Amino acid sequence: MRSETGTVGFPKFYGGGDAHFAIASAGAFASTLKSAAAENSALRSSVWNLFLILCLSEYAVRPLTFPQVSISGGTRNRLLATLSPADLDLLRPELETVALEQDAVLARAGDEIDYVFFPHSGAILLMIDMADGHTVATGVVGCEGAVGSLSVLGASPSGITAVVRAAGTASRVPAARFHAAFGRSPGIRQAIQKHVRSMLIQFQLGSACNALHPVEARMARWLLQLRDRVDSDVLPLTQHALSQILGVRRTTVTLLMGNLRKRGAIRSDQRGQIEIDRARLLAAACECHRVMRLEAEEIFSGDKVRTRGMAPANDPRIPEIEADDAV
Repeated sequence: MRSETGTVGFPKFYGGGDAHFAIASAGAFASTLKSAAAENSALRSSVWNLFLILCLSEYAVRPLTFPQVSISGGTRNRLLATLSPADLDLLRPELETVALEQDAVLARAGDEIDYVFFPHSGAILLMIDMADGHTVATGVVGCEGAVGSLSVLGASPSGITAVVRAAGTASRVPAARFHAAFGRSPGIRQAIQKHVRSMLIQFQLGSACNALHPVEARMARWLLQLRDRVDSDVLPLTQHALSQILGVRRTTVTLLMGNLRKRGAIRSDQRGQIEIDRARLLAAACECHRVMRLEAEEIFSGDKVRTRGMAPANDPRIPEIEADDAV
């Protein structure tokens, strides 16, 4: 998955110390990002600058690609669900629900941001395209978050490519409308701040995981992250797509799939679908999946975030596997 323009072009103001100046000048919302950086001292340094680039570079969309649909029973997006009727009224005149088809490109590196997406279902991968054609996934967004929301920090080309991995639906609103509502509504600002903190956790732990954990454990973690968002043990994935997510060769994925199949973590892999055994896949994954879920839940629930090393394996706020699913 490579940008049509070749090398990814990151926004000019994200370079060295200029990144911190851009954050500080963005006001109260940006100060939340700065505080998050201060609270995670273990991953500061040059890697932290990469996290900021990934977080603050956002995604353009192509409006004619997505047919409108209707959703019964109200919103299923967690961010929209937290907004008051008055806050929603700021978005409603141009808020529409659209279908997201699998493999649709919602954003391409170098494009401007036209819309903000609030998924109700499905899963959207955030990919980095390298100059040599290699790709790697940096995060995933489902009904808990939004795509394009960080455009409130200022106009800049997207530094990532956002791709629908699992089909679903989303509400979308023009970026200009969202920017105006963001400026007027403390409730919208608070919701986006929570989303930003949640994505920072994905980027931070994901970077550490890529550096420290075996590829097999990382693949299990990604399969679980996608499973969380599609709410099914059958994932719409090919081995080629997994190689792009992990940034490894297809032959490596084939080998790892064989290993996980022997352990019972993969039940089947055919016709573009991978069926997993969630309990066994949890045993094969590193701790990053569990910690990502725990810390994100603490952010949205308002609980105090604890030291990662203190997070118990059986924390009650993380949905556990049903008894009949246990190994």
